[in-house]
Amino acid sequence: MSSALLLTTAAAAGGAQPGAAAFLVGILPWVLIFLIFYLLMIRPQQKRVKQHQAAIAAIKKGDEVVTGGGIRGRVTRVVDDGEAEVEIAQGTRVRVVKSTISQVLTPQAKPAND
Repeated sequence: MSSALLLTTAAAAGGAQPGAAAFLVGILPWVLIFLIFYLLMIRPQQKRVKQHQAAIAAIKKGDEVVTGGGIRGRVTRVVDDGEAEVEIAQGTRVRVVKSTISQVLTPQAKPAND
């Protein structure tokens, strides 16, 4: 009985520290997992989405594009902010919603480094 009393007294003397330490030790792996998940998956995906949106917004006449359905063509005109006219064969033009364009094949002009 006296040993149980000593253990209870020793645990009470420690205060809230053992509980807080156990909580931090328990939650630390989850924080690390989320941090690694963010750095390896979420952040790179956000960068790709921003690059894709910038490429779609910069589409101009003459760019080669691939639609979401896999149709490859050349932009003949940009109808408005949401649509573009794409020539997929000689004399065959279709209007596509710009958000369905999956890839812009024409490389962007880079400024000369002089």
